[in-house]
Amino acid sequence: MMDKRSVMHPGVKLRHIRAFLDIAAEGGLSIVARAQGITQPALSRTLAELEDLLGQPLFLRQGRRLVLTEGGRIFRRHAALAVESLEAGAAALRPGSGGSLQVGVLPTAATRVFPAVVLRFRELRPEILLSVETGPHHHLIRQLREGGIDLMIGRLPDVSEMPGLSFEHLYEEDVVLVGRAGHPLGARPVAEALANVPLILPPRTALIRRPVDDYLASLGLIGVVPAVETVSLAVGRGICLASDALWFISRGVIAEELEHGLMQELPVGARFLSGAVGITRRQSASAPGLATLEEVAREIAAQMPPPSP
Repeated sequence: MMDKRSVMHPGVKLRHIRAFLDIAAEGGLSIVARAQGITQPALSRTLAELEDLLGQPLFLRQGRRLVLTEGGRIFRRHAALAVESLEAGAAALRPGSGGSLQVGVLPTAATRVFPAVVLRFRELRPEILLSVETGPHHHLIRQLREGGIDLMIGRLPDVSEMPGLSFEHLYEEDVVLVGRAGHPLGARPVAEALANVPLILPPRTALIRRPVDDYLASLGLIGVVPAVETVSLAVGRGICLASDALWFISRGVIAEELEHGLMQELPVGARFLSGAVGITRRQSASAPGLATLEEVAREIAAQMPPPSP
């Protein structure tokens, strides 16, 4: 016998869910109403019906924008996954219609975190093609705004870059100073080591460059000229292993080299060198598998260790 007990009111329909998700993405009613070909009062009634059926408000009004309540944020996550699951079921009836998802990945997440996300996503949504683009932050932000990618995984963008975008924090990651294993200055004070070896810094366009410059200034190394600027694992790793160069880089880029003993970390003792890593997306983004990928990223991020003390 079927268990007809349900937490959700049976009056909740798919049209309620789609309207809610669209409003959450756009932050207002007028754009969604025009896109759906209905009046704004009709859309408002649909939203009110859903809130009544769920028994709580899903949005708060802030000026002209509708902002999700805490309950709205929770419901959005599950609702998006539910709609994706239905769409996946429909796609399964039409082989070859799974679609593709375009993802931009910054170096800090590309080495370890994102490969784990890809493998788990593949288990859940094998019908969707993941198209992955890597590159510097400014390039991927432009791609995100222009629709070349559906979301970006990496460090928190600058506040000036956030209009029209949303960021979801996944984990904290620190910037580390590394050199080859057995570095001759590895036990010396950091300021002394930095003053006597070639230095590799992130490019000036990289989000982590400013805190690194601030750290160098705190040591009296203002305006230091690096030998190389890069966040590329292949380039930075190769230079460090072949010389006494020291490199400031996000831990996620170099984590496996540290764990395998190829590189060593020189303690810097600066907590402000850590920063947020997460998902940046257009507020109105919609693509096959997007909600599933975000949920998988949350699961993988929950397993990440905290920054070193």
